[in-house]
Amino acid sequence: MRPDPPSPGGLAELFPPEAAGLREVIRSLTGPNGIGTQTARLPHAFQTRAATATASSGPRESAGVIVPELYCPPALRDDRALGDLVDEGLASWVRDEIGVPPEHVDYLRACAFGRLMMLAHPDCEDPELLLAAGKCAVAEWAVDDLYLDGDSAESEPERLGPRLALAYAAMAPARVPLPPYDEPFEERVREDTCLRLIRSSWTNMARYADDVQMFRLRHELCVMFVAYNQEAQWHISQRVPPTWEFLLHRWENAFCPCMVATDVVGRYQVPFQEYAQPRVRRAFTAAGVASVLVNDLFSIEKEAATNGFDYSLPGVLMAEHGCDLQEAVDRTAALHDELVRFFESESAALSARGTPMLARFLLGVWNWMGGGKEWHATSRRYHASEAG
Repeated sequence: MRPDPPSPGGLAELFPPEAAGLREVIRSLTGPNGIGTQTARLPHAFQTRAATATASSGPRESAGVIVPELYCPPALRDDRALGDLVDEGLASWVRDEIGVPPEHVDYLRACAFGRLMMLAHPDCEDPELLLAAGKCAVAEWAVDDLYLDGDSAESEPERLGPRLALAYAAMAPARVPLPPYDEPFEERVREDTCLRLIRSSWTNMARYADDVQMFRLRHELCVMFVAYNQEAQWHISQRVPPTWEFLLHRWENAFCPCMVATDVVGRYQVPFQEYAQPRVRRAFTAAGVASVLVNDLFSIEKEAATNGFDYSLPGVLMAEHGCDLQEAVDRTAALHDELVRFFESESAALSARGTPMLARFLLGVWNWMGGGKEWHATSRRYHASEAG
């Protein structure tokens, strides 16, 4: 079993002296109750999950390096039949409504985004609700894959800003633009796969989410769009950012847009006043960042097969500090573990003093982290040899 993550002082030793400012960046992002502190005793639900958090899976090899065992809750369930049902729903959707070519439908099915929704939302047995969340997730991934990733034939970083503006318009509740200028926009939606995915998935999600929940979802995705524009500039200028700048980017380009639908899928609503509290936002965002670092770790094999620089935390660490890939992976895993412990302790304190809906939401995010890690460790999107 992997030892407990290091204390803040121990983590600083994993980064070279010239990275001394890194800890200050992290402290400023997580607030006065910094990563690694234990601020409260866990409520019973978190105690039960935390007891098995370090035993969720052992180290894994990816692209010739070992991804250490991560401090993360295990997936609470693995209902293969339910996951397959959602995957078939996603395949039918992109084939019949969106008009995606058959080979891309097959790839989507192999990635098993429906399995991700099943793993990440163990409090939901309704395949239609899981399908609604899965559609939004597929649309969000498509924006990254088709507009930004260098291995896509449609990727043009120079056009990303205008494309993201249209992507927002496709999910905006207002009619944008007004007649007679709306028809050119509608024509663009009909021509652009990402815009069709966004329009369709958001329309469907609005069947289950109220106006406040939809507003939250749009907000989190717009924050991610800001980060996409930042990364596009790195691609255009062929610039590798310093680690502190990349971590700020990761605080915006995280899994928050997927996680924010936790209460929608669970058929309840966290009060907006609680969701917007700075301390809740710090904890929630830390969970999103921890999960995207899981993505950085398990996508090494996928990124190694593509051309261009890998804009991930391991890639940035290697470029800035001259370390090898294994050391960069170990540092990334250590930071992930600290973020998970920060979320764990903060969620305990927030759950003890907040509403039952806030406590349920934070537990749902905890479950999402466990399900997301299991999916990243097994999906054929990241591991060609896996069965999904």
